[in-house]
Amino acid sequence: MINNNQQGLYRPEFERDNCGFGLIAHMDDQPSHGLLTTAIHALERLTHRGAIAADGKTGDGCGLLLKIPDSFMRQATQQAGIDLAANYGIGMVFLSQDEAKAQAARERIEAEVQAADLAIAGWRVVPVDESACGEEALKSLPRIEQIFVNAGSQISDIEQLNRQLFIVRRRVEVALADSDPDFYVASFSASVVSYKGLVMPSYLPKFYLDLNDDGLRTALVVFHQRFSTNTWPQWKLAQPFRILAHNGEINTIRGNRNWAQARAFKFASKHLPKLSELLPLVNMEGSDSSSMDNLLETMIAGGMDIFRALKLMVPPAWQNIEHMDPDLRAFYEYHSMHMEPWDGPAGIVLTDGRYAACALDRNGLRPARYVITKDRIITLASEIGVYDYAPEDVVAKGRVRPGQMLAADLQTGQLLLPDDIDHAIKNRQPYKDWLSDNLKHFNINPIKDVLTKAPFEKETLNVYEKMFNLSFEEKDQILSVLAKAGQEAVGSMGDDTPLPVLSKMVRSPYDNFRQQFAQVTNPPIDPLREKIVMSLETCLGTEKNLFDESPAHAQRIVMTSPCLSETRMESLAGFSDDYPQTTLDLNYPEDSDLSSAIDRICDQAEGAARSGKVVIILSDRQLRKGYVPIHALLATGAVHHRLIAAGVRCDTNLI
Repeated sequence: MINNNQQGLYRPEFERDNCGFGLIAHMDDQPSHGLLTTAIHALERLTHRGAIAADGKTGDGCGLLLKIPDSFMRQATQQAGIDLAANYGIGMVFLSQDEAKAQAARERIEAEVQAADLAIAGWRVVPVDESACGEEALKSLPRIEQIFVNAGSQISDIEQLNRQLFIVRRRVEVALADSDPDFYVASFSASVVSYKGLVMPSYLPKFYLDLNDDGLRTALVVFHQRFSTNTWPQWKLAQPFRILAHNGEINTIRGNRNWAQARAFKFASKHLPKLSELLPLVNMEGSDSSSMDNLLETMIAGGMDIFRALKLMVPPAWQNIEHMDPDLRAFYEYHSMHMEPWDGPAGIVLTDGRYAACALDRNGLRPARYVITKDRIITLASEIGVYDYAPEDVVAKGRVRPGQMLAADLQTGQLLLPDDIDHAIKNRQPYKDWLSDNLKHFNINPIKDVLTKAPFEKETLNVYEKMFNLSFEEKDQILSVLAKAGQEAVGSMGDDTPLPVLSKMVRSPYDNFRQQFAQVTNPPIDPLREKIVMSLETCLGTEKNLFDESPAHAQRIVMTSPCLSETRMESLAGFSDDYPQTTLDLNYPEDSDLSSAIDRICDQAEGAARSGKVVIILSDRQLRKGYVPIHALLATGAVHHRLIAAGVRCDTNLI
């Protein structure tokens, strides 16, 4: 329970971003300072995407994520008396202005680096010009330092070093989470380094003096201008994050965070042997984009390639696309039970140092266009006009379409078009064969699929309507429309109904639910598009480890809708041999208290999950004298979170 007296009405979990983004890269991995300068100028042309404080200098935040400029870093560290090995990593660290806390953070990082059998090469204070910051930005300006870490002899490649640096960073973050809220690691990698802050784009190179050095040459830059939809700007919330920059908002963020927490108990990878020590894998409050970045980097550190990882988090519409390649559809269907979409309008640019990539959500509500010129430079941005090029120098251009992903491979110089990426992911495993052998459907004649076989007698119906608080208005304006026309009732966006706590009527807990996304940022979706991009398909089964792929991952029961008729409930019972089931009665003695009743149900559900029950049915149907039901919403929410905390939520399904 949140103590409002301590934190007021502000909720950090409501943070959203709607921004400008882009990337620029030399496809043959030829670094230059000119490419960096072009990226900075492109970022300046996205200034209109963010807000400006009254001081004229403080913005919502902007930044650059660069492929490590090796020659510059070696020169800078040599001047600082730091010796770099052939393979090394850089941590861009935001430290507290409190010297005691800053020193404690340095010591903790050094301790974890040594524990990982890595060598500390040294620290470098990043040269900055504070006059580039406005008054508001100066109030929260962190100390910005870089730590250089040399790879040990046991590390053979950059990927392995990046995993070790990921583990080090997460250990430090977990250790300092409660004692130092100002501590933040903008990047800690052997591939990329971050330069970001709470300044206007035109002031970014004035603030970070490194960016003005002609010797700083890079082959890849991801850039981002943040627009803080409904939150106060912070240094650490400026983007890009450690892998991606995101334009849009994740409307399902609360569910995504909870499921990431639940799946952490299922995750297992040989590359992350002590994953349980790094929990939570995603931040449970703050920017939705940062939570997405958290999970993406965990999946990549665990051995997943960047394309599969992002496609699982932001899949295209696949259920209702008749012309989709069957093998590609099988890829998405196979993974759909083990990872839900991070849903909402999204344009994403990302890099792991090798690939410069962009992806859009299945609706394509955030545009992205690209241009490739004769000098082998690819520029991609959320709008046209960020980069001045001669039309006669253009060799290719286009846009990323809904649900697609595009990437430039700097190692091979190849442009990976959406079809190339789709071809690679669909042929990883025989997904279609695995689904054919293991997937089950309800075998029901649609004509016989009735909601209920024996309707209630009128007297019984009146009892149930009264018990479950079904009003005349709901029957007349909502249920009758559903029953007669099979359609949703039409109403206005506004809602002048009093909040339940202020109402004179007894209101259902469902009435407390409200939209939690900024609707003004989302264009309306027409009915034709809705039919293509939206589906109610639901799976029942036991979730598996996402880092593995096997025929067992395909075992599931697929339902076209989460709404189950009596016929479908009977059909579900027919799968009880392979999917053990149990029913928990939500009714409790009226002389008992609600809190104890909820605890009892949670205990029963946890016991059922641990005993191997794959389907747990929470039922309030058996009304009887002397008993009252726990409201289904309260029971389901309580059981859901108890099972997450117990680490068994992914082993069972709630109905």
